[in-house]
Amino acid sequence: MLVIGAGPAGLAAARAAASHGVNVVLVDLQANPGGQIWRHDVRKSAPAAARLAVAEMRARSNLHWLPQAQVVATAPGRVLIEEAGLVREIEYGALVLATGARELLLPFPGWTLPGVSGAGALQALTKQGWPIAGKRVLLAGSGPLLLASAATLRRHGAQVLAICEQAPDAALMAFASQLWRWPGKLLQAAALRTRLAGVAYRRASWVRAAHGDERVREVEIESARGIERIACDQVAVGYGLVPNTELAAQLGCALELDGRHPRVRVDERLMTSVDGVYAAGEACGIGGVDVARVEGAMAGHAAAGADDAARALHPRRRHARAFADLLPRYFDLRDDVRKLAEPTTLVCRCEDVALAQLQGYSDARAAKLATRCGMGSCQGRICGTALTELGLLVPATRAHAARPPVFPTRLASLAAAGSYLDRSCSERTFLTESKGSV
Repeated sequence: MLVIGAGPAGLAAARAAASHGVNVVLVDLQANPGGQIWRHDVRKSAPAAARLAVAEMRARSNLHWLPQAQVVATAPGRVLIEEAGLVREIEYGALVLATGARELLLPFPGWTLPGVSGAGALQALTKQGWPIAGKRVLLAGSGPLLLASAATLRRHGAQVLAICEQAPDAALMAFASQLWRWPGKLLQAAALRTRLAGVAYRRASWVRAAHGDERVREVEIESARGIERIACDQVAVGYGLVPNTELAAQLGCALELDGRHPRVRVDERLMTSVDGVYAAGEACGIGGVDVARVEGAMAGHAAAGADDAARALHPRRRHARAFADLLPRYFDLRDDVRKLAEPTTLVCRCEDVALAQLQGYSDARAAKLATRCGMGSCQGRICGTALTELGLLVPATRAHAARPPVFPTRLASLAAAGSYLDRSCSERTFLTESKGSV
């Protein structure tokens, strides 16, 4: 069995499948397991749940961990993996997609200035050693990720000036009133607020623009009190997450809309529309770590043929997903945020495409052909998602909508893949179990 993605969902899937004696290969682009939410911190220890999950993974002799590896291309029953500059083909009997999510970034004047980043992106950079100590940081956007990011930055010595949440007071109070149904979430929120004592939490406020010369110097905030400017060294803005569905689409898995963005469609066993291919966690809709862990375990059990073990987790999944369903309801983005970009504001940062150049295109392919929007290193993951959120592009939900390679890949690896596939089957290297597939 093959599991792609070593975040909470992927780790849970790999452990669950391995517990039934199945030979499992776990692939992830990072050097350490944990995904984005449990990303390895070079200075601070990981959460206890993350340490336990990784320890259990490493203790399984039938669980093979492939770090710093990514999928280059797919074919029925097999994938091409790039690892350390080399390409290998892996056959699988069952596949679990735990591809996680990416941050939703929306354009506004000044968002391309050095010092302006995503909230989750700055959190990840800080964990990797980015020098943040002593810097004045303002966070803005929407959703619980802002609190988690702010706590990480403060833990690493940043001076967090404020957290600007665009959701109105009434929505936040209604959201908080529901948390008694999830005591763990309530305790987590209380712990974060304690760690952020003294940091202003500004409701119904959002970033209008960033100003500076060679880097950001000030940020313009709008709220019911009017518009004000705040001097800062770093601005981190994030409007939640969207599922990573490119690999699923390339495999032919059906997608469906979750609000404005696509997610992988799965049945009660978490199987996709492609036989033998399962999906779990954020790829099936943004749900957080609790959803990721229970769905990962369900998918791992189901992929290993242990349907009874998977069904036993259904109540936990329903409870976790019920919490996730609150987020789009109470943190829905206001139109003011979607209208911040001006005609001259760059939307595609890779290819320097301004918003005005994209008017009149409702199809991503047409916009790409006319303007090169989405042809840069992010392959439309930032600009395409932003334009979808702004209502300017219709998201692709058809199977095979994503073309290989899934991620930017070295030309040497693509050349090696071509020659590798030309060899006879007997010369290929497979990671196998006794039945001939992983």
